[in-house]
Amino acid sequence: QVQLVESGGGLVQAGGSLRLSCAASGSIFSINVRGWYRQAPGKQRELVASITNGGSTNYADSVKGRFTISRDNAKNLVYLQMNSLKPEDTAVYYCYAGRVVATIVTKDYWGQGTQVTVSS
Repeated sequence: QVQLVESGGGLVQAGGSLRLSCAASGSIFSINVRGWYRQAPGKQRELVASITNGGSTNYADSVKGRFTISRDNAKNLVYLQMNSLKPEDTAVYYCYAGRVVATIVTKDYWGQGTQVTVSS
């Protein structure tokens, strides 16, 4: 079992910045990918950014150049630095942790979500 807790969400004006943090605990030895998803009202949950144990990253096209995912392995923390925020970034952001082997997801964990609201 892995427990994930997000923090750092809030209200920010367009053009501003926020940094989200996700703390992991439990049986984290098996995790090899972590990331961030978001879900706006009436829309499906979408991948924002991910990072593997090897350091490979992926970003949604809508956030490339503005968001950066990073990690602190010693503290079991993953961050999402969000710059140049836009109103369309408003959503609940969820921390993700999983284990993927040969494209198969063998473990899958989610945080409780943190609200990010960007005002115009």
